[in-house]
Amino acid sequence: MLRTTAPFRADEVGSLLRPQSIKDARAKLEKGEISADDLRKVEDMEIEKVVHKQSSLGLKLATDGEFRRSWWHFDFLAKLTGCELYQTEGIQFTGIQTRQESVRVIGKLDFPDDHPMLAHFKFLKKHADIAGVTAKMTIPSPAVLHFRGGRKAISKDVYPDIEVFFEDLAKTYRKAVKAFYDAGCRYLQLDDTVWAYLCSEAELEKVRARGEDADNLQQIYSRIINYAIAERPADMVITTHVCRGNFRSTWISSGGYEPVAETLLAGTNYDGYFLEYDSDRAGGFEPLRFLPKGKKIVVVGVITSKVGELEKKEDIKARLMEAAKFAPLEQLAVSPQCGFASTEEGNILSEEEQWAKLRLAVDVANEVWGK
Repeated sequence: MLRTTAPFRADEVGSLLRPQSIKDARAKLEKGEISADDLRKVEDMEIEKVVHKQSSLGLKLATDGEFRRSWWHFDFLAKLTGCELYQTEGIQFTGIQTRQESVRVIGKLDFPDDHPMLAHFKFLKKHADIAGVTAKMTIPSPAVLHFRGGRKAISKDVYPDIEVFFEDLAKTYRKAVKAFYDAGCRYLQLDDTVWAYLCSEAELEKVRARGEDADNLQQIYSRIINYAIAERPADMVITTHVCRGNFRSTWISSGGYEPVAETLLAGTNYDGYFLEYDSDRAGGFEPLRFLPKGKKIVVVGVITSKVGELEKKEDIKARLMEAAKFAPLEQLAVSPQCGFASTEEGNILSEEEQWAKLRLAVDVANEVWGK
């Protein structure tokens, strides 16, 4: 029952704690002490090392840890044609606020042929192939571009009709999916905070207050995503990670998956879903009953990436058995609930604790599905 195709029984969301060498190099670049090419060489070296580290733990996949990024989402979105990074209010997490940056739409959307993350993926794939693991690429979901800033972050001169924006967004992401496939990507993940926000009454109130049609957003986003991934070839796996906020070990949204589960699990055509279940903020496993019988996989995030204390193996196995009451065990897998560093600042735990968490996922998977 151990899977040979993604998502794997032991998997990971994507981001990893940035090595000190990368942090130091970035600081030197800001001071003008080194060049951008010097920074890239440091990133190359650390990515090569981290790919082999993931393989050595027994994982069947590897990401580049998002080592070249500052943000999990803005670095990708700002390089889409028609988008730009700008200074604005920071994102408010529980007790802390992020840097004051965001992305807005100032022109017609498109996916450029020279998007830098295509080259990032090719470098990852080269070293993943050497290590004998599957290269996994992570990019933000199209829903994030709309939800983060809402209508006010989308030029009304360019898009007086929001429906035309949604159409272009879907076409842009369809083009992105094809571009990554052509670059050799067979495991692509669309990271998405939006579905978790749609489970939170507090976040929904904020959306309504800025004039959005909150009650119809999940149907709109599902339609965009389904169009974007509809033409993926049969040998390409596309998953999503539903995030509740992850910045320096803090969070944003609370609320179980019940409000969105049917649309997300049954109505949105992903191959797999990474769902956070590391705290009671996620509610119970009952919404998993909407997972259609068949090939779709839910990767149950019951190992937290927010603190360093290592969970007990038996407790993780017990949680998986609890989840299996609502979805077949053969359609489940295990991972940390989120990345370890959704932004370059990283969560508040050590690299050693990070690796122990990923090793735990592998050990649990081998014992639960390997027998």
